[in-house]
Amino acid sequence: MKSTFAAVIAGLMLIASPALASPEGTWLSSDGGTKVRIANCGNGICATVVWLKNPIDKSTGLPKTDKHNPDAAKRPRPMLGLQVIQGMRPSGANRWSGQIYNADDGKTYRSNLMLRSPTQARVEGCVLVFCIGESWTRAN
Repeated sequence: MKSTFAAVIAGLMLIASPALASPEGTWLSSDGGTKVRIANCGNGICATVVWLKNPIDKSTGLPKTDKHNPDAAKRPRPMLGLQVIQGMRPSGANRWSGQIYNADDGKTYRSNLMLRSPTQARVEGCVLVFCIGESWTRAN
């Protein structure tokens, strides 16, 4: 009986957990190599690459482009300014779901963004039921 009561209380606390700060702002990737700016777009949020630690492609000596995109017409797009999160919508307290584009492999994945605190977020890309992710730190 005590464990059932404790489970009910824990569930109610999760439901009643207060919303954290908005995810809008600039975020630094876990490896420190990329900054993205999250902003409202339509009924959701989007994220755009605004800074790269290494903006020059070593193989060409030119600014990095979306060279792994499966659409050849999009490969010349600059990485700076590239939208990588599209139309994420709220899917729970401090949680948004939508799509994320991975320029490393040119693929778009189902994605989740969860605010862990006002300065920490978890971003995941998912295939079927498997998700992998990383932590982002608020940069502003």
